[in-house]
Amino acid sequence: MVSTLIRMVEHRLVDVNGVRLHIAEQGDGPLVVLLHGFPESWHSWHHQFGPLADAGFRVVAPDQRGYGRSDHPDSVDAYTILHLVGDVVGLIQALGEEKAYVVGHDWGAPVAWHTALLRPDMVLGVAGLSVPPPFRGTEPPLAAMEERFGGRFYWNYFNRPGVADAEFAKDTRTTLRKFFYAASGDAPDAEHGKQPLVDPERGWLADMADPEVLPAWFTEDDLDTLTESFSQGFTGALNWYRNLDRNWELTAPWHGAVVTPPALYVYGDRDLVPAFPGTPELIERLPDLMPNLWRKPVKLAGCGHWTQQERPDDVNRALVEFLTAIRSRHAS
Repeated sequence: MVSTLIRMVEHRLVDVNGVRLHIAEQGDGPLVVLLHGFPESWHSWHHQFGPLADAGFRVVAPDQRGYGRSDHPDSVDAYTILHLVGDVVGLIQALGEEKAYVVGHDWGAPVAWHTALLRPDMVLGVAGLSVPPPFRGTEPPLAAMEERFGGRFYWNYFNRPGVADAEFAKDTRTTLRKFFYAASGDAPDAEHGKQPLVDPERGWLADMADPEVLPAWFTEDDLDTLTESFSQGFTGALNWYRNLDRNWELTAPWHGAVVTPPALYVYGDRDLVPAFPGTPELIERLPDLMPNLWRKPVKLAGCGHWTQQERPDDVNRALVEFLTAIRSRHAS
């Protein structure tokens, strides 16, 4: 069934803000933009295309800049949150629309949330998977994690020029296999509250289990497709992390601002990201902090980080309910 849906998805390149983005699209109706995370591609949404298209939406998932068949700018400075939001805004306009629903997972979630924060006039509704809405902290995130974890937090490891790039590119397929298993709800040591710390001398992959058999939701074909998408390496993707402190500086004008379009947040109870310092408390307070949170955060039991791939039926149900409810509200 999945392969049939994938054949129905069409692919093309779109010029946006000086970069060329590869997009996958299916369906007709109001536009839904699906934004992937790290280390992923448009393919991480392959379970969502059919159900969302069947529900009457035009579904578009780009390889975001630095990923897959999209352009990989050389400069680290080309990957700030303003560039990433600009790509979403430009993509919506390039597709002939004035407004869209925006959905993101992992790194795609901050891009979706910030698109709704910076351009609420263009966002009909916003949903984030794994990463909750942004509430700008009082200090730069890389500096804060450097101090809290002595430089061992994975953001700080990624920030070292060329280091993670080289480690991950030595054997791309093994890197991705380890990542997807380790952060999934299927990993035996996936414990809520565990922090992703790295020995900077040994690297991140050294202590990651390499599964003999992939989880049922992540096939060898999925791994093949993902591996191919990283044929140009990991530097473009890692450059997103290298802008975390810069993003904190650039978003100063929105300090204290909240996301106002209708919003949905979904996460797994075995996902490490919602257990980051301060995040559990934020999730608890979201119904009070978010004026248009559509419902309480949706917590998926036994689900790890790869939300829409590990629990496609649950995620599809939540997204279809949310999107159709907001569509009905706009139509009335």
